[in-house]
Amino acid sequence: MVTTGLEYFLTSGEYGTAGKRVGLLTNQASVDRYLVHDRFLLKKKFGAALTALFSPQHGFYSEKQDNMIESDHSVDGPTGLPVYSLYGELRKPSREMFADIDILVIDLQDVGTRVYTFLYTMAYCLEAARQYSRRVVVLDRPNPVDGLRVEGNVLADECKSFVGLYPLPMRHGMTFGELALLINEEYAIGAELDVVAMKGWKRGMRFRDTGLPWVFPSPNMPTPETALVYPGQVIWEGTNISEGRGTTLPFELFGSPFVDHDEVLATVCNTDLPGCLLRPLFFQPTSGKYANQVCRGFQLHVSDEKSFLPYRTSLAL
Repeated sequence: MVTTGLEYFLTSGEYGTAGKRVGLLTNQASVDRYLVHDRFLLKKKFGAALTALFSPQHGFYSEKQDNMIESDHSVDGPTGLPVYSLYGELRKPSREMFADIDILVIDLQDVGTRVYTFLYTMAYCLEAARQYSRRVVVLDRPNPVDGLRVEGNVLADECKSFVGLYPLPMRHGMTFGELALLINEEYAIGAELDVVAMKGWKRGMRFRDTGLPWVFPSPNMPTPETALVYPGQVIWEGTNISEGRGTTLPFELFGSPFVDHDEVLATVCNTDLPGCLLRPLFFQPTSGKYANQVCRGFQLHVSDEKSFLPYRTSLAL
């Protein structure tokens, strides 16, 4: 059984929070094993000392379906706390956002892929914490596609953006806490940082092995199986091929009105793509690329998670 950083933090008297004002960077997936959201748990722990909430891309409630839609600041109804959007007018917290906190607690479920932006929201928070003399506590959670395997190219410096700020491989094999330590130390941010480690997590675990409930961290990440194919399938976003947004199986489905099933299969039939099967199908997205058009494409079925190579597979396709 895996104990998340959140669950350990709630029962620990450490990390220097006594008498401090606390902010929380979170979204709807930040729950304990009983599906209780972390803001309620931290409100119980800190009371009025929990003074502000912060949200990443896709909104505080993970409600923004499309990929690059910004969110406004808001107020959380159940707690009455301000919610500062870090995917809106600003990506990096301002001095005013940090005015009422001494410590920023970060509790986000990552998906193990370089281009998932929660990582860079955390990095900008570390930069702001260093600039404004605040402390950061990151509550670690499992990498859902395991902590052993690394795949893909390392980001080139000239390609830096908010979907890639550091020279990481596409499938990086690290937990969110490990990423925080790497970024803060190796890339010389130098913020005052604590990471609350998990208990019981093994590097070879996938999310289904942890005993924890999955709550989608973004609208098109409905299951851990989506996360497994995502390190490769996300590259369709930069093409004229649908990555399955607007369907019930985003990233597992891909295609377009002009794909030829036989041509694709004939092209990849001699390529070693272990642990998966390509099933030809037709689908009709309700939104996104080719909305309301019939697409010819495939469902990517993972038959063996341990041997499956998502980046190699999608790059070959």
